[in-house]
Amino acid sequence: MILWLWLCWGFSTSAGQPDSELMARYLEEKLMADYSIMEQVARRVPRQAKFLQRLETRPRMSEFSVKSTIISRYAFTTVSCTMVNSGSEAREAVFEMQIPAAAFISNFTMSIGNKTYYGEVTGKEKKHSSDDKARDKKPPSPMDGRENGYETFKASVFIPRKMQAKFLLHYEELLQRRLGKYEYTVSIRPQQLVGRLRVEVNILENSGIVSLEVPPLRNSKHKGNGKVEGDVSPPPSTVVGHTKTLAKITFNPSVVEQTRIARNGILGDFIIRYDVKRELSVGDVQILNGYFVHYFAPTDLPPLPKNVVFVLDSSASMVGTKLKQTKEALFTILQDLRPEDHFNIIGFSNRIKVWQQDRLVPVTPNNIRDAKKYIHNMSPTGGTNINGALQTGAKLLNDYIAQNDIDARTVSLIIFLTDGRPTVGETQSSKILSNTKDAIRDKFCLFTIGIGNDVDQKLLERMALENCGMTRHFQEDEDAASHLKGFYDEIGTPLLSDIRVDYPEDNVEQVTQNFFPNYFNGSEIVIAGKLINRTSDSLHVEVTASNSKKYILLKTDVAIDLPSRNDIRGVPGLEDGKGDKNYIERAWSYLTIKELLNSRLKSDDNQEKDYLTEKAKSMALTYNFVTPFTVLKMREAGLHSEPPQEDFISPSTDGIGEKLQSLQGHKAPPGIHRQQDKQRIKISKTSADGDPHFVIDFPSSKFSVCFNIDGEPGDILRLVSDHKESGVTVNGKLIGAPAPPNGHKKHRTYFSTITILSNKPERSYLEITPKRIILDDGERLLLSCDRSAVVRSSSLEVSISANSNITVTIRDTISFVILIHHYKKPAPYQRDHLGFYISNSKGLSSDSHGLLGQFLNHEVKLLQESLNTSRQQVGQNQTEALKPNPMNTLKVKGRLVPVVWKQRRIYNGQQEVDCWFAKNNADKLIDGSYKDYLASHPFDTGTSFGTINNV
Repeated sequence: MILWLWLCWGFSTSAGQPDSELMARYLEEKLMADYSIMEQVARRVPRQAKFLQRLETRPRMSEFSVKSTIISRYAFTTVSCTMVNSGSEAREAVFEMQIPAAAFISNFTMSIGNKTYYGEVTGKEKKHSSDDKARDKKPPSPMDGRENGYETFKASVFIPRKMQAKFLLHYEELLQRRLGKYEYTVSIRPQQLVGRLRVEVNILENSGIVSLEVPPLRNSKHKGNGKVEGDVSPPPSTVVGHTKTLAKITFNPSVVEQTRIARNGILGDFIIRYDVKRELSVGDVQILNGYFVHYFAPTDLPPLPKNVVFVLDSSASMVGTKLKQTKEALFTILQDLRPEDHFNIIGFSNRIKVWQQDRLVPVTPNNIRDAKKYIHNMSPTGGTNINGALQTGAKLLNDYIAQNDIDARTVSLIIFLTDGRPTVGETQSSKILSNTKDAIRDKFCLFTIGIGNDVDQKLLERMALENCGMTRHFQEDEDAASHLKGFYDEIGTPLLSDIRVDYPEDNVEQVTQNFFPNYFNGSEIVIAGKLINRTSDSLHVEVTASNSKKYILLKTDVAIDLPSRNDIRGVPGLEDGKGDKNYIERAWSYLTIKELLNSRLKSDDNQEKDYLTEKAKSMALTYNFVTPFTVLKMREAGLHSEPPQEDFISPSTDGIGEKLQSLQGHKAPPGIHRQQDKQRIKISKTSADGDPHFVIDFPSSKFSVCFNIDGEPGDILRLVSDHKESGVTVNGKLIGAPAPPNGHKKHRTYFSTITILSNKPERSYLEITPKRIILDDGERLLLSCDRSAVVRSSSLEVSISANSNITVTIRDTISFVILIHHYKKPAPYQRDHLGFYISNSKGLSSDSHGLLGQFLNHEVKLLQESLNTSRQQVGQNQTEALKPNPMNTLKVKGRLVPVVWKQRRIYNGQQEVDCWFAKNNADKLIDGSYKDYLASHPFDTGTSFGTINNV
């Protein structure tokens, strides 16, 4: 018996199989009933089917099944294939499976007749330097033999007569998020009709599954295209079912249904797309058995402005469809540029042609029109000067950044497209790489695109890796226009820059990449590592990043619930799971090996390359991964070994039910202080809280005054109004609730929303509710109140202490603290609400007004009513003596206000305040009546009664 096994790049086509509707129906009705090989051979079949079987010279595939479990984006896939040789002599059987290029094969087993062979991952032997030099001199194959994003695993064996062979292939991958979706793909190309064909995918996402879709099968020409027009219904026989956190998708076409899809047995790619629910701001941290993985994909952020240079190949090889589709894509991309972006275009062949010399232009209708004309007039001619084009683009962008004092919180990038190899100017790859890196100097990122079979994809890949970018490759016969547009969509909306995720150094080790130059909308940042201190109760995480005019710091403590062990027994669809694979540990090893491979690719130092090679090889051997430095060798098992089992070996999901938390972190940028939230600001007594109860503290008089406002639900009360001077206004909206039993009130009211507006030095506003905060300073940012965070711009800082309070500081001279009141089991008369406290009013002017603001720069005097109704002024030190007397009076702006002694609870009821209480909605205490303080809407900045202004 002869056995071959190899990994190859590319798709090996086989001769088509004779088939017909008759054969299909025969297989479905007869062969599906019993797949015992000997019974198959003995069974009588129709004459037409016998004739077709005689024509068939290769073994028949009786079963092809794929079963996958995806746990928190990490996918374990098992492919099972059975081939039957019903002929009278040994025949060759070829098992082929296209797998994602990013996946690692983790196991392969096969049985032929009564013999079993298992795969053993071993290290590759190091080649001699002479072999390396010979290999380097040999030009690489055009595509390195791979289809776009896929590699082909192939095993070839001879099956004895009247016997069968069974193949089991296991591979693993971490799903990447692109354009807001994870995409899991299974290649279904058995090359013949199959009696039993089944795909089953189980997805478990504790965050919650959203936007689950199964589009029609995708053929190879559309491969890599994120969206295919007409994505409406799943393939025939597909069944989709899911709960909040679990989904099960099956594809089980009959032979007749297979013939309707493709008579040659090449059905295409079975695709599943989905996303997960995300907590506002920061993503999930999951911890299991000493390892953690952190998924970071914030939403609801305003886009960063872009400075982009398009560098486009216009050499003679681009003639025809390639240049036409490139132009079509650029026309669409130009329309998608935002008004705050700047751009330029460079066309290159043997000559370098710059559209706008020495500058980037803003996005205006006229500039977009002129750019389209320039692209339309590009014609293919000459050679390919890759080095010169990149040097020109880098200089253009560097000069623009230096001369225009570009804000650091913008994103600059080059998008480079070519279909060939360097033929003009510098043609040596190593020199082009070093020249490009020296020109860019880590100031911006380079994204590369290769089209066709002649492109040097290794050069483009390394250029992108060395300059914080990404690369894509598209075939000539594919829809290049949609591919180019899809790739631009991935990088066209930067949301954050300079993202750094930090964990305590004494708690973690071997953390994967934790600094990222950019975060693009719809993508995801993933970090993983090992815990040093496994006895700790929590893991502290901080993420800092820049977003346009703001620095963002988000932080949290993730609970480590060591005794908690949750498995998937009893979960529908995963009942047969067994094994002990820690999916978080394997995700960490997967990411670590990928980073080692990338680091090796970027390195020019032979000693460093050897070190990275050995480290990647060692880890691959530990986790049984087939990588460029390990190989899969087949060993024959013992004489009495069991054949490979069809049962799917699923990973252990211990801890999958543990609470997932959202977070972010980076070393704090200048000006962000990492003090404990409770120590950041001292809260004063001057406040509006509860039902609502108002308290005004007069430190110099050493007493406080309090009053109630019995407003109506929906009323918006003006609390602070200083729009003309300091530019600050604070409004509070009331929400209603039933009154407590036996109470004197007809209903209760609470603050449901606090709106803080500021127009100096620039317009901004905050809208705060018990659940979320909207910050808008020309760019909208949404934050959750249940996650600690700090956001800072040049004149405004917002600090959130999770589920506790929000501190708003304006120009370092005005500070407000908003307390968050949550009820776990609210009574009918209780509502989640807010309390408003003034911490620092130095920046408010003497003319500030509002229910609280009018007292900030005015003093009141306390008078005592004598028995003969004569009045005398009371000194400050006599306040204590006046408490028992209910007949006291305040003198406010010449008005006499009767007051009584009361106690009020503030700070969530944690402190009592002694105060003089003014009755009747603060009649005579406040200027006018409380109705004069009603705003028409939350953004009303009117400062005088009856006046309405809009921010």
